[in-house]
Amino acid sequence: MEKRRHQRITVKNIWADVSDGKGFFSGEVTDLSRFGLRMTDLPEKLDNSSQRLSIVISGYGKNFKMLVRPRWSQKEASQKSVGVEIINAPWGWTEFVMDFESPSPANWGEITI
Repeated sequence: MEKRRHQRITVKNIWADVSDGKGFFSGEVTDLSRFGLRMTDLPEKLDNSSQRLSIVISGYGKNFKMLVRPRWSQKEASQKSVGVEIINAPWGWTEFVMDFESPSPANWGEITI
C-alpha cells in the first residue's frame, strides 16, 4: 500500500553528502519529491537511527543543504538505502523538484478545431 502524499520522481546524476553527526558519507539520490528523497549506495557505517541527518544535495549545477529525518533504511549487500523526510527545505528546492515533475493533464490547454 502506497502511503506517499506526494509524487516521487526517479532521478539520475544527483548526489548526497550525508552527516550523521559522527561521520560524513556520500551516496546517490535515486528518487525525490518536494518533501522527501531516497538515497542509495550509502555505507553501512551511516547511523540512520539518528533523529536528524544533515545533507547536501548536489546536481544539475545546484546545491541544497538541509536537515532530514530518516524514515526507513534497507541493507543492500555492503551498502544501504535510506528514505528521508525533509525537515526544512531551502529556498529553491520546490522549484528544483518541479523541474523534474511531468506536467499535469489538468494544466493542458484545450484545442478546438
